[in-house]
Amino acid sequence: MRRRRSDAETQMKDLTQGPITRHIFEMAAPMAIGMLIQTLYYLVDLYFVAQLGDAAIAGVTSAGNAMFLVLGLTQMLGVGTVALIAHAVGRKDQADANLIFNQSLVLSVLCMLVTVIGGYAAAGSYMHSIGAPGATTQAGITYLYWFLPGLALQFALVAMGSALRGTGIVTPTMIVSMLTLVLNILLAPVLIAGWGTGRPMGVAGAGLASSISIAAGVVMMAIYFARLEKYVSFHGEQWRPRLDTWKRMLAIGLPAGGEFALMFVFMATIFWIIRDFGAAAQAGFGVGSRVMQAIFLPAMAIAFATAPIAGQNFGARNAPRVRATFRTAALIGSGIMLVLTLMCQWRPEWFVEGFTSDPEVIAVGGQFLHIISWNFVGSGLVFTCSGMFQALGNTMPALISTATRLITFVIPAVWLSRQPEFRIEHVWYLSVATVALQAITSLWLVRRQFQRRLQFDGGVVAGAPAAPLAGA
Repeated sequence: MRRRRSDAETQMKDLTQGPITRHIFEMAAPMAIGMLIQTLYYLVDLYFVAQLGDAAIAGVTSAGNAMFLVLGLTQMLGVGTVALIAHAVGRKDQADANLIFNQSLVLSVLCMLVTVIGGYAAAGSYMHSIGAPGATTQAGITYLYWFLPGLALQFALVAMGSALRGTGIVTPTMIVSMLTLVLNILLAPVLIAGWGTGRPMGVAGAGLASSISIAAGVVMMAIYFARLEKYVSFHGEQWRPRLDTWKRMLAIGLPAGGEFALMFVFMATIFWIIRDFGAAAQAGFGVGSRVMQAIFLPAMAIAFATAPIAGQNFGARNAPRVRATFRTAALIGSGIMLVLTLMCQWRPEWFVEGFTSDPEVIAVGGQFLHIISWNFVGSGLVFTCSGMFQALGNTMPALISTATRLITFVIPAVWLSRQPEFRIEHVWYLSVATVALQAITSLWLVRRQFQRRLQFDGGVVAGAPAAPLAGA
């Protein structure tokens, strides 16, 4: 007789059964929407900041690069949470899933304190090192001061969202993101431009609008967990620090965090190299890079869906479904990125014109997208490989892959910048070449991880029913 499912079981999604393609799209669609909403936070602010001039755009986008450093810390927390909870769900171990979730909350509080204290201490020196002198640097410092509380609160959102993603649930996170975006859209013109108040705050208003919206999102997610979530939930008795659990989480999360920290170094290097080209060049690259981040969202959503799907199957010791998840995700992600590449080859300036009418800024941003779009397919493969490393519980290969790109990019880029014939597009061509190398490296590392970590008895856990491996 079939056992009746408990309320807790209905609050998780079993990704070890059913068509993999369907699971990928069902999870990726809400996550893509949620990530688009997160990106729109910055694009909405950027739209209103653009009305303040090139120095304001350059300052905010340069300061926004600090987001990659914070993302590195949030990934340290979120990747370990997703992977271990997905493994626990695959093993049908709800107690361990709850322990991981509650310990991730404790870690999120510590990371929030580090972000706030370190951010206010380093904001000035950071902007002076990469921003064009004068108004650009001051705009970046002002923006960071008001945006830092929001950056810190991201850790709480990541802890809760990652726990849900590990259980196969992504819709609540998307809904909360949508509501916070609406709030940000309402606040941005009021705080930045002074609509209705007559007291414009400029770039400070952009940072404050985002911080208030993110704080509202934390409150909404906390209410959801307190009232509706059943599989993983708040347990105060599990909030005492457990160093053994932290070790498990950080073993997976630290390399993933390091991966994003290296991306921060990569972006900071570009801003430093092009600073002598002036505020317009930095503004063009800043807008172009933000647009590129939005373009990457579909492929990133596929990669984010890969981690819990393959992770649950890894926990269930089902090697064929782990491999099939990677193949399917890689094909879907590459196809999407190929279409986006063709769009950027057709009319890249269109993506920039929505934010500024300055012809110099549009020219730089359009040229950046036209050249950099040749690495979109490679970037999609890198994202998918990173998701698979997370699923397997070993993110060190992703860090190695990113470090390979950093080394092959930074040293040649700095050398090129000192040559008399140096032009800004040389940086973009170099980036394309290094992404291709990174994609090849990541694919090779995934193959090695499959050989080492998918050596189960017969590939499938004993007694597991057969299930379709693809979309049919």
